[in-house]
Amino acid sequence: MARENLRATVLGFAAAVVVFAVLFYFAGVDELVDRVTMAEPTYLVAILAITLVWLVAWGASLKTVLGVLGVNVSTVRSFLIFTGATFSNNITPFGQAGGEPVTALLISRSADTEYETGLAAIASVDTINFVPSITIALIGAGYYATEVTLGRNLEIALVAVIALAVGVPAAVYTAWKRRYGLERRLIGALTPFIRTIARYVPRVSVPTNDGIERRINGFFRSIERVGRNPRGLAVALGLSGFGWFCQMVALWVAFHAIGAPIAFSIALFVVPIGAIAGVTPLPGGAGGIEWTLAILVAAASSAVSFDVATAGVVVFRGFVYWVPVVLGGLVMSTESARGWRS
Repeated sequence: MARENLRATVLGFAAAVVVFAVLFYFAGVDELVDRVTMAEPTYLVAILAITLVWLVAWGASLKTVLGVLGVNVSTVRSFLIFTGATFSNNITPFGQAGGEPVTALLISRSADTEYETGLAAIASVDTINFVPSITIALIGAGYYATEVTLGRNLEIALVAVIALAVGVPAAVYTAWKRRYGLERRLIGALTPFIRTIARYVPRVSVPTNDGIERRINGFFRSIERVGRNPRGLAVALGLSGFGWFCQMVALWVAFHAIGAPIAFSIALFVVPIGAIAGVTPLPGGAGGIEWTLAILVAAASSAVSFDVATAGVVVFRGFVYWVPVVLGGLVMSTESARGWRS
């Protein structure tokens, strides 16, 4: 299993390199390098600070959800856990979907809690993060539409956002209302699969049917506890929205850094839309997100060409992608050395 995961990650990064190569080809490598290397250092320091504030905010959101589940961690610890979670998402295909199992293990080890509780916590945080992102994107797109006429690319993006704003909450609501039936079906489907896989995993005992059912029940009960705590949800949503705002400010500052400022309303709606590209098979959406953001920024601003948009996006993503990768990698390495060798 570990070898297969490593192979998937290597293939994902190889695909990302190809995607970046095509992007840089169309943007112009020489022009791109010139603009990025001439970025104002003061603005770069500001982007770094904003990136760290974003990580602290979303780490605090995770801390809030864990608190609802009866797991108490410090603000510093929640920040470190979240950077480790972001590291996992950024190096595995399909973004959060690929990194959540590893993140759940990190939470369970770091916070000394059950694996299913950690999985429920990070799944809840990912779901909570979706709500403000789409809300802010709709507000930003609506405001921007009052200033200029939307082009075809922006119209397509807006339609996609509206579809997500309607479809995802409807799907979540339907799953919530039918959660007990869904739970029974998952137990029936996953039990033989988990027992079969466990037979081939070294140093892992084959779980009993009752043990698997207990863990799946624990996951659903944890999700219920989060869903039935309005105060905790409100705090987590507020922190999540603030984290998204930090990312949008970071993108806005990145274009100031390269001497090509854009309207803040553009950053409001392109950042959440760009994040949708994170569900691609590329590690953390690397390459796909850059393409999406560059196309949208260039389409939204008549004063910014595609090559300039690509330069600004590269500066932005250089911080919001690589800062958590570096910090989170250190966290994961420390946790691995400390407690995953047994």
